[in-house]
Amino acid sequence: MLVGIFLRRINDFPENAPRTLNAYLIYVVLPAISLLYISKIQISFAILLPILLAWIIFPLTWVVFGYLGKRFNWKRTTTGCLIICGGLSNTGFVGYPIIEAIYGAEGLKIAVLIDQPGSFIVVSSLAIIVASIYGSEKMRKRDISKKVLLFPPFLFFLVAVTLNLLDIRIEGSLETILQNFASTLTPIALISVGMQLKVNLSDIKDHYLWYGLAHKLILAPTVIFLLYGFFLSTEGDQGLIYKVSVMEAGMAPMVTSSIIATNYNLRPKMASLLVGLGIPLSFFTLAVWYYILENL
Repeated sequence: MLVGIFLRRINDFPENAPRTLNAYLIYVVLPAISLLYISKIQISFAILLPILLAWIIFPLTWVVFGYLGKRFNWKRTTTGCLIICGGLSNTGFVGYPIIEAIYGAEGLKIAVLIDQPGSFIVVSSLAIIVASIYGSEKMRKRDISKKVLLFPPFLFFLVAVTLNLLDIRIEGSLETILQNFASTLTPIALISVGMQLKVNLSDIKDHYLWYGLAHKLILAPTVIFLLYGFFLSTEGDQGLIYKVSVMEAGMAPMVTSSIIATNYNLRPKMASLLVGLGIPLSFFTLAVWYYILENL
């Protein structure tokens, strides 16, 4: 990520480089990861918990900030921004490389389950509903559905699930090619994030910003830590699912959630700060969660 921060300071470096890197990740790397890992994963009850992660955190966030917003008479735009950005983890661009670095390929398989049928579907459905309630409608329902169905990683996720159900395995040269693309995820994603990090110290005095970050980095993973602890062992395959789920729950706010909040005029500046400040802060809080999980 430091490389990305350094590159951003080079005057001659293309300004649209992060957009290009993100496009490569979305259209090439994430589909490759879906095909490579989802097609091989063993279907069981335990994998439902990673899929349900985002479906638990987002409604919880909606209840928490929805109540606080009414109780303390917050502006609707503030409440909407906190629900959307505080309820969605950056399980993809930030989550994938971190989980892969800590837990390897097996952990990445679980991260894909958390992200594709979990976070991505929630951000494409519930988040849009919240944005429509608290902001101004700017997208037709037909356009939203089309965007979900045609999103490349989601399309290839469906293909991978079909291959899994049909017991068709990806092997040989194709598997090698997919592995080569998948191996570029960590460096490219972190460089891209580093290039997009911009935090103005004068903007961090907003207490609503810290409400959102405290919820996202502390409360949300605490809920998953306690809830999933009742269903999963801390050892073996279940232990890996448990650890990855808690770590993903504690990731910084999703970049896409900030984009949605901005499009619906839900405190755009705060939405950007929740991501821009949340990502570097999450490295410290995730280190604490990792220590806790490894010392159970």
